[in-house]
Amino acid sequence: MHLHNEKDYVSAFNEKTGRYVRIGKDKDGKACYADAFMGVFPELLDVGIMGHCKHGKSGLCLKAGVQCYQSGSEIYKPNMRLEDFRSIARQCRGRTYQFALGGRGDPDQHEYFEEILKICRENGIVPNFTTSGLGMTDEIARLCKEYCGAVAVSWYRSEYTLKAVDMLLRAGVKTNIHYVISRSTVKEALLRLKDQSTELCSGFPEGINAVIFLLHKPRGLGTKNEMITIDNEDFSAFLQCIDKENFPYKIGFDSCSVPALLSLAGTLPEFLDTCEAARWSAYISADMKMLPCSFCRDDEGYTVDLRKNTIEQAWHSGEFDRLRKKLRSACPDCPNAGRRSYCKGGCPLMPEIVICRERMKTNENKN
Repeated sequence: MHLHNEKDYVSAFNEKTGRYVRIGKDKDGKACYADAFMGVFPELLDVGIMGHCKHGKSGLCLKAGVQCYQSGSEIYKPNMRLEDFRSIARQCRGRTYQFALGGRGDPDQHEYFEEILKICRENGIVPNFTTSGLGMTDEIARLCKEYCGAVAVSWYRSEYTLKAVDMLLRAGVKTNIHYVISRSTVKEALLRLKDQSTELCSGFPEGINAVIFLLHKPRGLGTKNEMITIDNEDFSAFLQCIDKENFPYKIGFDSCSVPALLSLAGTLPEFLDTCEAARWSAYISADMKMLPCSFCRDDEGYTVDLRKNTIEQAWHSGEFDRLRKKLRSACPDCPNAGRRSYCKGGCPLMPEIVICRERMKTNENKN
């Protein structure tokens, strides 16, 4: 068990189970229900070790109906250097609980994948990652069992997806499915949750730990016409199913979905943690640029060069404070102040993906 006892909060992480808890402190240093706005250092880092993607270049992403926000089929850059990764891990030793290995491509295809996993553990950090599964082998699955907390396989509706899931499960790896929810995929998601077999789909694989649903974003190759909107009846039915049914696996969502869960589902707000960008997490690209979130673009003014700054300096930089200011001041006219304290206005980068009844009503009243 790792513990961070800071002025405004206490957080704890069990590296064996993956359980994470956090509670705020009041002005007298006593535990309270009000969560701290941000950490003194990122507790989770999304480390983009991949600069290019074999899976994307093959055209398999688009074939599966997934529009890569990293533009993996179009952009080719070098993968992160091992010495750069080691520098990141050393700076995070004793301060960051987990690394989510990612970037533009499958982390398990990095030329120094095993060394990267070892460096994480040498510095007391639990590595996790998401893969397409295309290059998964029994040896990679063995490494995952030895070093990783969990591995997610992106749902690409293919034989290699199922094969990768099977390899990981046989190796004893805690295995999740990452499923992108869009206009084109939400009906399929509902069918799979209900385990209603058709010619096109059946349920999710047996033995998985969880299905994590990720909201489609209009970044990179992602198009706006695939965005989920608040009037999408299939999405409402999908949330109602999750709200009412029981499943043999856990259900999770990315933090971008929190406004929708608050607005359309019966989820208790205390169980939700909204956009953590520049508050509890950050992203580092393969070329050592640190940004609040992997969906940030270089031209948006949030980028800090880690070849000129430390992670600590980037975390407390003006660039990161700009995004925090957006989260603090979002939706000043929200009629539900209590709910707003939990969602913080949703995504500060792409307001068009925020699914919220209150925001829709406020905009209608203004017009």
